[in-house]
Amino acid sequence: MSGSVIAAIDQGTTSTRCLLFDHDGRMLAVAQREHHHTYPRPGWVQHDADEIWRIVEKIVPNALRDADASLDDVAALGIANQRETTVVWDPHTGRTLAPAITWQDTRTDSIVEQIEAAGHVNLFRELAGLHPSAYFSGPRLRWLLDNVPRLEERARTGRAMFGTMESWLVWKLTGGPDGGVHVTDVTNASRTMMMNLRTLEWDQRLLDVLDIPEQMLPEIRPNSQVYGRCSAVLPGVRIGGAIGDQQAALFGQTCFASGEAKCTYGTGAFLLVNTGDRIIDSSDGLIPTVAYVDGDGGARYALEGSIAMTGSLVQWLRDALEMIPSAPQIETLARTVDDNGGCYIVPAFSGLFAPRWRPDARGVIVGLTSYVEKGHLARAVLEATGWQTWEVVEAIKASHISLRSLRVDGGMTANHLLMQFIADVLDVPVERPLVSETVSLGAAYVAGLAVGYWADLAVLRRNWHRAALWRPAMDPTHRAGEAHNWNEAVTRTLGWGTHAPR
Repeated sequence: MSGSVIAAIDQGTTSTRCLLFDHDGRMLAVAQREHHHTYPRPGWVQHDADEIWRIVEKIVPNALRDADASLDDVAALGIANQRETTVVWDPHTGRTLAPAITWQDTRTDSIVEQIEAAGHVNLFRELAGLHPSAYFSGPRLRWLLDNVPRLEERARTGRAMFGTMESWLVWKLTGGPDGGVHVTDVTNASRTMMMNLRTLEWDQRLLDVLDIPEQMLPEIRPNSQVYGRCSAVLPGVRIGGAIGDQQAALFGQTCFASGEAKCTYGTGAFLLVNTGDRIIDSSDGLIPTVAYVDGDGGARYALEGSIAMTGSLVQWLRDALEMIPSAPQIETLARTVDDNGGCYIVPAFSGLFAPRWRPDARGVIVGLTSYVEKGHLARAVLEATGWQTWEVVEAIKASHISLRSLRVDGGMTANHLLMQFIADVLDVPVERPLVSETVSLGAAYVAGLAVGYWADLAVLRRNWHRAALWRPAMDPTHRAGEAHNWNEAVTRTLGWGTHAPR
């Protein structure tokens, strides 16, 4: 049937996928392929954007074949992407001019220090809603301009383009050097330190501080809007929008009302709570960001808390300590004991993210006694994810927002012991949806809305179905005592980074 499915490209940190969805939001097919990472120096993490494009060329036809679908069946394409990863390319050849610097990369610390020393912190907080950080893509672009030979000259003479991954893919899909559309969506633009959070436009005052030539920047567009038609991979199919991966998960979880929240548990964890049309400037370590903008230009905002290590801590237990043969078996090991045995693990392997933002912190294990065995360590690993989530939610409460429930997605949600613990420490119900691919579904939703495949947000809400529910069952006194112990453990992490060997 013509126009019967929506395609979504989910360009993630470790792999790129193409998924097809029907009117009920059910996944019909998925094709996936991993890409390479390079680590040329400590703290440097890079991707090859040309390789990622070649992967897109392969996986999209594979997904169509698996679903027994044709081009005519695809009503629109939506894109979700790893945010903050920075790409520069030649508009005439269509080739990248440098490796893509990923969101995990920390090489721009010195640029951020210069911004802070020059007294520009309040300017960025006021206009972009962001405290200057190596986490965002603007300083990465400045680093590339400073360090890639002749890139600065190219940028100022129209021979270099900048974008995050969705910009790169849209440009390539719509023709590249032959008329490719150079755009970014508002959620990704909001993570650059260059966009004004209120006007939703590039702000010249921020560009001046970073010394970024505006001519290399893409046009900022709403999330749900037809950007153009594909001339490659899906010829003739409309690109109905793009959205950063964490905002895509919020959208896929249908958290459209103020106070509704989701948390995605993967390598790290990202908790976003919808704040409606209000920009909330958190003084407790959360990031105000754009949640989404529909085709009519109505902006909705969110507060975000980013947690560096959740699933990666389980991987550490598996690979570095070799305590479990596979990640799912951590739940079996943790259930061999009734509690953590007084042991707490704070995974500040590369500092603490939200809400503390302490790059000097390093990971610790505290409370060790001869009583503690590997089952207690497994529990402490899982509980670290719960307590880090609790810290973010406490910061949300400080902004006078109360959560009624938390919707969750990501690979770690298969761990029932962990989900129950999160419900216990947050003291709110935790809900997992029937469709677990919420990032890809969010990308499909924004594209489908743009072309009328779905009529409105109410239709999308009806597509959401709960697969699992965990209700809080922890005694409040016990919760308070454990929270005190967690905070005591976190204080032991601080300051270690300043004494690291060089």
